[in-house]
Amino acid sequence: MSEEITRWGIAETRRRLIKKEITSVEVTEAYLKRIETLNPKLNAFITVCRERALKDAQFYTEHPERLLEKPLGGIPIAIKDCLCTEGIRTSCGSKILESFVPPYNSTVVEKLSQAGAILIGKTNMDEFAMGSSTEHSYFGPTRNPWDMSRVPGGSSGGSAAAVAACLCTGAIGTDTGGSIRQPAAFCGIVGMKPTYGRVSRYGLIAFASSLDQAGPMARNVQDTALLLQIISGYDPKDTTSILKEVPSYCEEMKKPVKNLRLGVPKEYFAVKGMDPNIEEAIRKAIKVFESLGARTIDISLPHTEYGVAAYYIIAPAEASSNLARYDGVKYGFRSSSGTQDLISMYSETRYQGFGSEVKRRIMIGTYALSAGYYEAYYHKASQVRNLIRKDFEEAFLTCDAIIAPVTPILPFFIGEKLEDPLSMYLSDIYTLPASLAGIPGITIPCGLSPEGLPIGLQILGNYFQEDLILRLAYAFDQASGMSARYPSI
Repeated sequence: MSEEITRWGIAETRRRLIKKEITSVEVTEAYLKRIETLNPKLNAFITVCRERALKDAQFYTEHPERLLEKPLGGIPIAIKDCLCTEGIRTSCGSKILESFVPPYNSTVVEKLSQAGAILIGKTNMDEFAMGSSTEHSYFGPTRNPWDMSRVPGGSSGGSAAAVAACLCTGAIGTDTGGSIRQPAAFCGIVGMKPTYGRVSRYGLIAFASSLDQAGPMARNVQDTALLLQIISGYDPKDTTSILKEVPSYCEEMKKPVKNLRLGVPKEYFAVKGMDPNIEEAIRKAIKVFESLGARTIDISLPHTEYGVAAYYIIAPAEASSNLARYDGVKYGFRSSSGTQDLISMYSETRYQGFGSEVKRRIMIGTYALSAGYYEAYYHKASQVRNLIRKDFEEAFLTCDAIIAPVTPILPFFIGEKLEDPLSMYLSDIYTLPASLAGIPGITIPCGLSPEGLPIGLQILGNYFQEDLILRLAYAFDQASGMSARYPSI
């Protein structure tokens, strides 16, 4: 029974809670038991909130009438460890924030709490969300539930692995250059990056402020829509938050997709080294949409090839500024190596506190922003970013949404790309352009490789058209049944 409970997902669990077929304590205990069994192998969680989760679950067990008032009442949800949680460690996967306990909740966490969600734990991630594999965590790598010798993707790999392995009903991740969509594809789940500004960034520990965006990860589109519904909306605490009405995603996604125009960018299928199994799965998915009455048209996004270069100048530049605050004075770790002056203390703290990937990006970003090189690198990358944004704006004049792969490669082996960071950066080639443009995107499972590894499909939409891409994702999910597959662990 315990294992069966963890297979239900959000909507099914909520239905059974309301019908009193099961209690919130029984649901929470089932997930905690599974975490206790599998987390030592997967390393998906950095912190498990056992006592707090059981206490909150007890409330809904004693007051089941309150479940009707709360859309997530009694539902265990996991949070990526870069979103601040009041009284709970928020490490950002780093040594330098290893013992940081925030005095407040991020807006996303606050909204989930008000909706009745039970915070079951904080998930593993690449240090400060820098990485595509969750191998760059101070707390060790997370493993992919479909093949534990492989990575789950990153930087939200802990959230993706936890959802795929049924360690929680759903999770929140963050996406800077694809960090929700890529791990969702590697772990065979649904993951959504909303339009920049749709979800508040207040309380999200910054990596690259003009790119970071929190979003939902779940085992099906219905659960994803519900989580997005809850965390979306204007927040006066976030100056980049957009005052715009939030549609009813759970209702909008059920509309038919007949006659919708789907753009297929030719540049996304011309990438050298693209795994043939991925291309075959995407082509089959396109046929599914056509069978549902959607029309596909060829489009061009001509500046796609410059996305990786532009991103890896802009994001490190912003990171070098954002991470300047970690100096041993205001937050977390401070070197105790006996330095005699303030500058030495700063240097030793940052030398000992940051991992190699974070140091690499701080150095790249500092160089790109330095006098004499700003125009040549950061300014030029910003110009390329505008061209990529215009590519999408022009494409959406002729199509309603864009269908694309998520990654050119299947989940790779742990350690395989650690000595070749450029190779790892290129695994984000299909997700980076949408992040630079700020448009929404969703990943849904669309197949399995011959060795049984998940393959994801990416649907991109125009600004604030999350409802449209959820509609397409839901129609595909219903027609293909792909999200009903689980790893056998």
